[in-house]
Amino acid sequence: MSGWMWKKKNKKENRQKLNNVPHVKLNNASEQTLDGSLEKTSAFMSNILGENEDFITRKVTIFGKFPAVIFYINNMVDQSVINNDLIKPLLFPPDHLEINKIQHSNIVDILSEEVIYHSGIKLESNLKKLIEKILVGETVIVIDGVYEAIHLATRSIDKRAITQPETEQVIIGPREGFIERLDTNIGLIRYRLPTSDLCVKTMKIGRLTKSKVAICYMKGIVEPSLVNEVEKRLSEIDVDAILDVGYLEQFLENYQFSPFPQTILTERPDSVVGNIIEGRVAVLVDGSPFVLMVPVVFNQFYQTTEDYSTRFLLASFTRLVRILALVFSLIFPALYVSFISFNPELLPTEFAVAVAGGRAGVPFPAVVEVLMMEVAMEVLREATVRLPKQIGGALSIVGVLVIGQAAVDAGLSSPITVVVIAITTIGSFATPVYNASFALRMLRFPLAILAGIFGLYGVVVGIIIIFNHMLSLKSFGVPYMSPVSPGNSHGMKDVVIRFPFRWMPRRPEFLHPSNNKRLGKNEEIISAKANNKSNETKETKK
Repeated sequence: MSGWMWKKKNKKENRQKLNNVPHVKLNNASEQTLDGSLEKTSAFMSNILGENEDFITRKVTIFGKFPAVIFYINNMVDQSVINNDLIKPLLFPPDHLEINKIQHSNIVDILSEEVIYHSGIKLESNLKKLIEKILVGETVIVIDGVYEAIHLATRSIDKRAITQPETEQVIIGPREGFIERLDTNIGLIRYRLPTSDLCVKTMKIGRLTKSKVAICYMKGIVEPSLVNEVEKRLSEIDVDAILDVGYLEQFLENYQFSPFPQTILTERPDSVVGNIIEGRVAVLVDGSPFVLMVPVVFNQFYQTTEDYSTRFLLASFTRLVRILALVFSLIFPALYVSFISFNPELLPTEFAVAVAGGRAGVPFPAVVEVLMMEVAMEVLREATVRLPKQIGGALSIVGVLVIGQAAVDAGLSSPITVVVIAITTIGSFATPVYNASFALRMLRFPLAILAGIFGLYGVVVGIIIIFNHMLSLKSFGVPYMSPVSPGNSHGMKDVVIRFPFRWMPRRPEFLHPSNNKRLGKNEEIISAKANNKSNETKETKK
């Protein structure tokens, strides 16, 4: 047999195999509806789902008169609801019903209005949609001679309890974190926002998973064009599976090759509510304990909700500490390499002599030494993340001590290099958002290489390139460096120093909120009086 004939035959066989796949069969029958034949409907259901042992087909005779079949997935439903609220009333009708007068034309209305003890009763005639309802945990009742089926929301899947967030530790503030259930997560948001202005829209994404995605925003505050843009980008996603909100993040961002995230993920309901109130949009996915928020700006990556739960002096101090740690985690190794290799005259004489003495037995240049220690630290960090909690912490401490001391004793590294890498690593831990800290960890390597080639000039050029890149980024049309660039005096009150709430009466202007006032008139009057009093005191002292 020639090659092209073999390929043609192989393609034909693959096409035949593909036509036997259940979801392909279902798509081919997407327009089919119930024809009143219970036997044909049962055969269709068995053809699609019959190979699954947890697919249950329960035959009943309603009121001893109407043959029917109940379909459901055994592992996804509440058996007590099916037994007590569904099967029992179907077999034992209420006393006030006259069974002889019930006909096929009104059996569905009687069951849904007078017999079945369930509030979530709906009707459907499309066979494909009925299969989809069964696959998400609903129960379907098909009656012989009736052209509409009844489906009920009987889904019951074990869920994780609401606990403290794992990735965002809380000192002052709520201890609740999101879980994998979408309904529970939306409930946690509504618990903190009991207002009719909170809007929740849902859609399904993923050809196979059909993951339920929810969009939450505040009507009357959020810019309508932002909501439309989020819905547009989500509706354009055509992929087999959405298993986590991180999948959506990769489809929603504009700059795929940028190390800086253009969305922000959080496990904390209070953080989500705070961002929604400012005019952002939250995106939730069923099965993910994280919530994605857009648009974002860079200053959000070193801010936490605790900054607003504490007095502004304490919040401003801790924020300054985080910014200092962020700077250390980015440029400290590069500065060390440039000073040691090219610009030792910038160091104090005694310190330069001590550093030179510590590096006397090291055979590698400073840049190679720093890169080796950075790689070792990244490997150790990744290893400790994947280990069980019981031994991960102990291994990280022992690993750092052993590797650092062994590297110094073996002459592979100097003590000052170990100190620099340790301070850099600790500084990266102070960044609250993991995605942002990961971006800084990545950028340390090219900065160190530039420092090893060009010295301090390379560090300056690298920082300029990073800042230019950040200035060019946008998150859903919002400049990434807002409110620093473009500048906004009101927004600058919550960038480095967190001013008192009374000094920030408006929402961030770069979000273009429909209602930008968040303080009432009384608070504005009190703030104005306090400012006037302060000015009068200054004039009196003069």
